[in-house]
Amino acid sequence: LLNNEYEIDIIIHLGARTDTTEFNYAIHEELNLAYSKALWHYATAKQIPLIYASSAATYGSGEHGYDDSHAVLDQLQPLNPYGVSKNEFDKWAIQQLNQPPFWAGLKFFNVYGFREAHKGRMASMVYHGFNQIRSQGFVRLFKSHRPEYVDGGQQRDFIYVKDLVRVIQWLMEATPKSGIYNLGTGVARSFNDLIHSVFQAMGLPDRIEYIDMPSDLRESYQYYTQATMEKLRKAGYPYPFYTLEEGVFDYVQQYLMR
Repeated sequence: LLNNEYEIDIIIHLGARTDTTEFNYAIHEELNLAYSKALWHYATAKQIPLIYASSAATYGSGEHGYDDSHAVLDQLQPLNPYGVSKNEFDKWAIQQLNQPPFWAGLKFFNVYGFREAHKGRMASMVYHGFNQIRSQGFVRLFKSHRPEYVDGGQQRDFIYVKDLVRVIQWLMEATPKSGIYNLGTGVARSFNDLIHSVFQAMGLPDRIEYIDMPSDLRESYQYYTQATMEKLRKAGYPYPFYTLEEGVFDYVQQYLMR
């Protein structure tokens, strides 16, 4: 799997098939489950610490909350095959008697930030919103198809990639108790808030158009996510997270507008 001529200090496994609209589970099973198991076995055999990307997609519609306790993994009901594959690996990992010397599975919430263009349609709404504004002068957001949410009022826990990197660096140095950790900010914000922040960072007034959500997405769409961050805090993580406004402004001004 890996070239043995290199001395490896740690494995950070962020690769995955992240397309939430890919409904062929066999693809996710091969790339997100089988490959991750192979890396786990290698890290265990060589006694190399392992940090890997899980996902907030494992929480489904949130009927069991957003607590990163290992006890709830069997109860979670992801809404798409991508989320299923991530949850299956999390469940598998905590059952292993043979483990790397330290491991952490990070449930990434909605990550945005520089160098995400290669993700295409799976890149963040900050990236797509910025490009829509530049090319068309306005942004399209999905209408809400649930009465308790206004159009654009669907809420997610958006986390800036700089925070994600800082947490990974801290885990590498601190090596707290192994396990699965949420990685969000602990604050849910609406897509309206996010796009307003993009317009502000660009120095422009808001122009938002609401469009129907494709029917094939409606049953697998998360209307609300918000990470519980107590576990990471209790493990000793000391740093604050970027607010949505701070993160979007930095991303737009320092990277997208250059």
